Amino acid sequence: MKTHYYTATSLDGFIATEDDSLDWLFSLGDLNDSSYPEFIAEVGALAMGSATYAWIGRNADKVAAETGSSWPYTQPVWVFTSRNLPVIEGADIQFVKGDVRHIHNEIRAAAGDKNIWIVGGGDLAGQFYDAGLLDELIVQIGSATLGKGKQLFPRRVLSPTLRLISVRQISTGMAELRYEVGKNSVGSTA
Repeated sequence: MKTHYYTATSLDGFIATEDDSLDWLFSLGDLNDSSYPEFIAEVGALAMGSATYAWIGRNADKVAAETGSSWPYTQPVWVFTSRNLPVIEGADIQFVKGDVRHIHNEIRAAAGDKNIWIVGGGDLAGQFYDAGLLDELIVQIGSATLGKGKQLFPRRVLSPTLRLISVRQISTGMAELRYEVGKNSVGSTA
């Protein structure tokens, strides 16, 4: 079992625009041509930031067009938030707040022998990294630049903490990099 941060980013390192839009991403490739189908089959539980959760709720039609369902996850999801958010119908959701270390064991128990997916955002993945709980980063880099927006991974990570273990071209618009996170050092916020 591993804890993965699986995400897409623009070439200049942003996972979403300043207003949390992912529209830039959908024209870059077909989800089914990526590693996503194999990846999600091995996921037993998800951790998600509140901005990602709210985006899914606001964009149910886009999510359904891309994935086939307005709530595309059958696994239980822990949404880290300090605000009250509406429950998306049909979703197995736990709203939580606080230190990721205190909730990780609960997520791990729900995942069973499968993996945990840190869906987003970058700061939530960084919190798992800071706590020494992140095992891999799987980053699909798109051939788009946003100029500014939500950072991919707002942490200072100095080599050799991340070890590149694979590179894969997905389409003419996307490449996937997979990094293993070294457990011998803990990151610090930049």
